[in-house]
Amino acid sequence: MIKTNSLFLKLCCLLCAAIIVSACGGGDSDDPDPTPTPPPTPTGTVTISAPRVSDISATSATVRATVTPSSGVSVTSRGFCYSTSPNPTTSDNTVPTQLNDMLATLTGLTANTTYYVKGYAVSSLGTTYSDATSFKTEEASGSMLDNYTAPTYQDDYRNFSGWNDRAKWNLANVHDPSVMLADDGYYYMYCTDAGYGDPQAGHGHFHCRRSKDLVSWEYLGASMPSTPSWVQPKLNEIRKNMGLGNSTAGTNYGYWAPCARKVKTGLYRMYYCIVVPGTINGDGTWSERAFIGLMETSDPASNKWEDKGYVLTNYSDKGLNFKVAANNWANCYFKYNAIDPSYIITPEGEHWLIYGSWHSGFAAVQLNAETGKTLVDPLPDPWGSDHEAAYGKRVFTRKNGDRWQGAEAPEVIYKDGYYYLFMAYDALDVPYNTRVVRSKKIDGPYESITGTNVTNGGDAYPIMTHPYQFSGSKGWVGISHCAVWEDGNGNWYYASQQRFPTTAGGNAPNAVMLGGVRSILWTSSGWPVVMPERYGAVPQVAITKDEIAGTWEHIDLSYKYGEIKTSSTMTFAADGTITDGIWKGGKWSFDASTNTLTANGVELKVQRECDWEASPRKHTIVYAGINDSKTYWGKKK
Repeated sequence: MIKTNSLFLKLCCLLCAAIIVSACGGGDSDDPDPTPTPPPTPTGTVTISAPRVSDISATSATVRATVTPSSGVSVTSRGFCYSTSPNPTTSDNTVPTQLNDMLATLTGLTANTTYYVKGYAVSSLGTTYSDATSFKTEEASGSMLDNYTAPTYQDDYRNFSGWNDRAKWNLANVHDPSVMLADDGYYYMYCTDAGYGDPQAGHGHFHCRRSKDLVSWEYLGASMPSTPSWVQPKLNEIRKNMGLGNSTAGTNYGYWAPCARKVKTGLYRMYYCIVVPGTINGDGTWSERAFIGLMETSDPASNKWEDKGYVLTNYSDKGLNFKVAANNWANCYFKYNAIDPSYIITPEGEHWLIYGSWHSGFAAVQLNAETGKTLVDPLPDPWGSDHEAAYGKRVFTRKNGDRWQGAEAPEVIYKDGYYYLFMAYDALDVPYNTRVVRSKKIDGPYESITGTNVTNGGDAYPIMTHPYQFSGSKGWVGISHCAVWEDGNGNWYYASQQRFPTTAGGNAPNAVMLGGVRSILWTSSGWPVVMPERYGAVPQVAITKDEIAGTWEHIDLSYKYGEIKTSSTMTFAADGTITDGIWKGGKWSFDASTNTLTANGVELKVQRECDWEASPRKHTIVYAGINDSKTYWGKKK
């Protein structure tokens, strides 16, 4: 009724205003035209010479170009943009310069790789680009491997896990990481509020660190100083609409699973989760809800974010029948759980959020590109079948008819015509493992490598990570809830937490949450594989067939709940036969042009990585491959 009266008053006011204007001769042709004059269209030109490239090495190159604006045109910023794709823009890697006679050095390049570089200039005319120049970096030399120094930070950080030692953390106390590459060349990582002994408690939320090389990480502190003011009022507003009083559960909220992305130059968004404790209405009812909110910044280096408020909450298809016991797992009150967001901008410029945890699976909801909020805004009450579409469309469910599915943490990326949906499976202590499926459309249907339509229900394959143990190590478990990203040069990465098994010794080893960054390579059929050893910035000197021959540690990562998969010996003889191991009697071959090892009929992608189990650590060669539902890892001994 209030809305109807307000609308009636507004219409009355507009009608009165029209009558007054008419009575006063508002339509007289002698009056000046009220239509504002549009601003003049900028004129002039900016030309940029094609970049000249020199001093090319395996990891760097020097570029020069000249910006020439016509009279009256002011250039506000300029520089170079580059990528492994033929048409780089300022959305790719950039190096700004100060003068119109531009000179810069591109660093951190990958050896033996073709790059494309353009000059750019921003002025009143917009952004102007030069023609692209291509160049190829040199092959890495053997001497680079001879001079390689492996990372030295400790995996077991329990003796410096406390808040006062945070400058030493590097990748210690990392849980549910999200990683983005910013315009300043840094990778920024944000995490759930969790760590060994909970050292972040009382020091803000969604803690940040950054790195230029993905190996050494600088701790920056909390990106959210305190709880946003909108949370409690929004919770009580929803409860009132449910016929309930204000929440009495308190404000000991959980701060989980942020997702940070660059939207465009000068705009970054972080979606975050706040989980409310308690149950909806006391004993005998389902757990209280969670929220996804939004923050934005123009400068992630400042670590100062502006909160933009509520995005969405849990949706229920059970109406107001919330009297579902908190331990009735298979019959959850909520269909979609409002945690674990993954934010993606499609090639067509659409903005989407994929979210969900356990319950009935994952939902995809389209966003307003300008606001970052849902297209339907404000959202209707989060219950009732006629409201479900506003909260999204289901894109994955592990098993129909059971809402306690052991699947969470969706992470969606786009590559070569497919959307790849990574996810975490099972309980996060030991059995946690990572799966991936793919689709031609952002909102599905998604299929596993076995052809199963997992949007309609089914197990996701292939396996990306699984609890494992190479010889000489404690092993790693809980390797999932991942971030996946590309560095602008065609290199893909995976980051997650990983934990020691309970057998590792000392106090609470399974509470050790260490961040692990790994490389992703892609098979000829377009599926990703995650390298078994963590990324250590090993120079990618060309691998030869002679180096493949020898003894390897081989792990069959086939799924087994809660089991740590251990390595066994595999020997590749120089004549192309396999003389020891589970593939004994098979054959192998190596394609150096694609770094592909084919062993016993399985395609294995090969790369140089750090041997983290060696003492001292050193470089080695590893492989990862998939064969339908089976995944294999290996490391050269």
